[in-house]
Amino acid sequence: MPTLRRQLPSANALFVFESAARCGNFTKAAAELGVTQPAVSRMLSLLEESLEVKLFVRTPSGTMLTESGDILYRGVTDGFRDIEAAIQEIRARSTGLETVTLSVSTAFTTHWLMPRMHKLQAQFPSLDLRFQLISGYVSGSVDDVDLGIRFVSGEDIHHQAALILPEILLPVCSPAYREQHLPGPTGNGTTTLISLSDSRIDWFEHFPPFHQDMHGAAHSLVFSDYAVVLQAALLGQGVAVGWLNVVSHWLDIGSLVPAAPMAIATERLCHLIHSRKKPLTTAAAEVCDWIIEETRVDLLGVVERYPELELERLMTPRL
Repeated sequence: MPTLRRQLPSANALFVFESAARCGNFTKAAAELGVTQPAVSRMLSLLEESLEVKLFVRTPSGTMLTESGDILYRGVTDGFRDIEAAIQEIRARSTGLETVTLSVSTAFTTHWLMPRMHKLQAQFPSLDLRFQLISGYVSGSVDDVDLGIRFVSGEDIHHQAALILPEILLPVCSPAYREQHLPGPTGNGTTTLISLSDSRIDWFEHFPPFHQDMHGAAHSLVFSDYAVVLQAALLGQGVAVGWLNVVSHWLDIGSLVPAAPMAIATERLCHLIHSRKKPLTTAAAEVCDWIIEETRVDLLGVVERYPELELERLMTPRL
């Protein structure tokens, strides 16, 4: 390490460099670090002088890394990740608590995890569970967390993955809404569709009875957070597209019901993933197994309760 110290203007230069490289903008990095933009520029200039290379080039929207900058960024992030893991291990030893961070949707946290949080806490009394929450389209890196839930298609060479289930969708609503509003002996046939604003696909087109162009929905509700989409459906405000990995609990206990006897499976698979660069801790592996087992129990109940959905047919060939 004495050699490394001689090659850097200060150890703080690495923190400034990592932030600037990740943000792609010196001003954003300065705000994150709580310093001025000129201070960030000066520190990075000193670092470039010490290394005798250019690390950044200016772009219209900010900065981007040079080839040398990219090499340094990979080394710094790997090193910081190892240091963070070591600190977490030390803290776990001193407090008796093990930290596991999940990157999941707000909807999964609200509608799948929260109803069984007491079971998780009973199973893992020394677990400190933390969340990186995603309100809209589920995507993003899992390099800085222990586990993430993502929908994956094709081979993923960057992550280790554990299959939860195929991506299965179905129209859902509250029992009262289905009875009062959907076509049938007691319903009035006027449907409100509840959807996600940043969805890249019009999922209702897979369910012709509820597609606006084909059915002529009387009203629509659009939210930027899928957790709110499902909350509106639970409160009897309309029909939503339900991702089975999120709504399985409510379907199993009858708080949500299929709005029609139909379900589809896409080409994607719902996985619990983690970076190949960051091996799972024992605690994270146990949480992974717990989520998979709890989902399996939910699905058994849903399959038994709604045989008309033919969920076994959708799942069996791929599980």
